Amino acid sequence: MNLTSHVLQRLLHLPPPPTRDLTVTRDLRVPLRDGAVLLADRWTPKSGGDGLPTALLRCPYGRTGMIATQLARPLAERGFQVVVQSTRGTFGSGGDFDPLRREREDGLETLDWLLEQPWCGEGVVLYGGSYLGFTQWAVADAVPPRVRAMIPSVSESAFTLEQLRTESFSLEAPFGWGVQVAGNERPTPRWRQLLGMRGLRQALNTLPLSEADSAVLGHPSAYFQNVLAHDADAEFWQPVDHSHRVKDITVPVSTVGGWYDIFLPGQLRDFRTLQEAGREARLTVGPWAHISLGIGATATVEAVDFALAHARGERPQTRPPVRLFVMGEEKWRDFPSWPPPGYTPRRLHLHPSGTLSPTTPPPSPPDTYRYDPAADPTPAVGGVRMAMGVKSGRVDNTRLEARPDVLTYTIPVLDKDVEVVGEVSAEIFFRSDRPHADVFVRLCDVDEKGRSTNVCDGLTGLTSADTTARAEVHLWPTAHRFKRGHRIRVQISSGAFPRYNRNPGTGEPRGTAVELRVANQTVLHDPEHPSAIVLPVRE
Repeated sequence: MNLTSHVLQRLLHLPPPPTRDLTVTRDLRVPLRDGAVLLADRWTPKSGGDGLPTALLRCPYGRTGMIATQLARPLAERGFQVVVQSTRGTFGSGGDFDPLRREREDGLETLDWLLEQPWCGEGVVLYGGSYLGFTQWAVADAVPPRVRAMIPSVSESAFTLEQLRTESFSLEAPFGWGVQVAGNERPTPRWRQLLGMRGLRQALNTLPLSEADSAVLGHPSAYFQNVLAHDADAEFWQPVDHSHRVKDITVPVSTVGGWYDIFLPGQLRDFRTLQEAGREARLTVGPWAHISLGIGATATVEAVDFALAHARGERPQTRPPVRLFVMGEEKWRDFPSWPPPGYTPRRLHLHPSGTLSPTTPPPSPPDTYRYDPAADPTPAVGGVRMAMGVKSGRVDNTRLEARPDVLTYTIPVLDKDVEVVGEVSAEIFFRSDRPHADVFVRLCDVDEKGRSTNVCDGLTGLTSADTTARAEVHLWPTAHRFKRGHRIRVQISSGAFPRYNRNPGTGEPRGTAVELRVANQTVLHDPEHPSAIVLPVRE
């Protein structure tokens, strides 16, 4: 009995496969035009894989171990032969690993090589999540006709750039990933991994931030140093931004995401671009963060049901283009598009005494709080996280909301369900005694017992906060039903560390800042300053 196969079947909630007997051919050599040779492994059924549809996975994390096995084995047992290639400069592949920057050229040359192999099937599909998804977006507009489908999950065409925006720099994800890939090929015992995670979290407190990677690795991470030196709109990142190519993709796409995934906004942008261009595209979004077995299970099903049919020249089973898990209702629902029709923007205004109402606020004094980024920065609690050993997704916000640096505004108990599906935003009139400050907004669902659970959130930074400013905050998109008997709550604070970098209040560059200053913050809510959250509510 193949124990690994049975474990994966159970973990991914898959039906039994036609075969569990596979063979793996190691270290196939893929020569590139610049002289580099990339290595690949080929997974096939023992009964013969020549001519079967071929799934290509291009991965910087190795071709052995659980990651490769979890991705390759389920597909090879269910109708595919699978080629797992180590990207340039990783796990035996030649050249230097320059994250994100060579995946278009290397990917297209790899496809040319693959199609020349006598065992390659007539239908090829691209598969994988996160970085493996980016390698698909990087080439998708220029693939040969034998590429019949792609399944990118928890990924997008402008990979990591959403995290590097000047007004909302995400610290935890790019730092953690930069450290991970810098030490990717060092075998590490489990106990040392756990110590490493603790050291990683401690390193995020390092000032200046430009020395945080050395605190963990003993040397700088080139990727993280580039993240600190170049904002998302810098010319440096243009070669890794493939969002302008999405409209020209003609390959059928089925993309899988999570409501608490770091790449969700860009992933939804890519899907919407495909729909507007009239392409065949599916979207599935569940109640998941970036690292989730649910994403792997759903992507595997899409590969077997959607991509395998296309690879064979058949039509996949028909379903509506968009399938969303509506949280609160805790059910999957189908829609024709993203954002779905039938949802109207509704404003809920901040009112005095911590209340929230659809009516314009009356004349009232503002609310204030003190933000201390050095001694006690407002912590990140659940939500959109991508860090090992850290709780992500939906969590109890009781302790967070008890902090003096977190304001809350809550509507009365609902007498009927309120369904919110789509893009969520907030307009907060804000002032600080520092010219530089952040505004973090979180939408929560408060149940009958008073337990507050986070739905979605977002942060923006202000550069003239010492005068009253209107902070426009784009929260993560969501699908959530606030049930009768529950309440809708909005949190306002000035951070979520270490998900986001601590705003020092000084305007110093994020990589070199060494001084963190206490800030006294003011949130206004009166007729001239109608702070509000804007929810897409079902009509």
